[in-house]
Amino acid sequence: MPLIKTYEKEEATGQLLELYEELIKVRGNVGNNAKLFSSSPELLRQQLDFIKYYATHETLSMALLASIRVCVSNQEQCRFCIDFNSALLINKADWTEEDIDSLRNNTYSKKLSKEENTLLKFVVDSVKDSHSVDEDIINELKMQGWSDKDMLDALNHGARMYATDILFNSFKIEDYQG
Repeated sequence: MPLIKTYEKEEATGQLLELYEELIKVRGNVGNNAKLFSSSPELLRQQLDFIKYYATHETLSMALLASIRVCVSNQEQCRFCIDFNSALLINKADWTEEDIDSLRNNTYSKKLSKEENTLLKFVVDSVKDSHSVDEDIINELKMQGWSDKDMLDALNHGARMYATDILFNSFKIEDYQG
């Protein structure tokens, strides 16, 4: 049970109800991950905008973004986020449990391209130790075809996942039941 009050759809009014209805259109339900933000509808709005931005990203694939979330959450031991994003990879990208285990253990996946794996490692390493990033790493990413926008968007995605993990872990959001 969460340590802060979260609101079910039946309890929602005003802006929160509107956001829940929008989430139902996008995802089919209002999960515990969205309910975490229900005490602050403006934060939920920001989270929904964040999801929409990355859902249609022109160069960062769904599998890469979910892999970033799995690996960052694995570092932070956020069970909800690991399970949610693992289920997404299994159900939407045809990954197996073994593929997920390999990703979590190696920060690498044969399901991703060489370039995606390099960007994934950059994000996960940066979230762990931002001071470790140097010009050589950025130049390697550029040589592989990643733009400054791609690198910024990918690292922003990982950093936001790190922040979300802190919220979920601190407020004891229940495990994802996918």
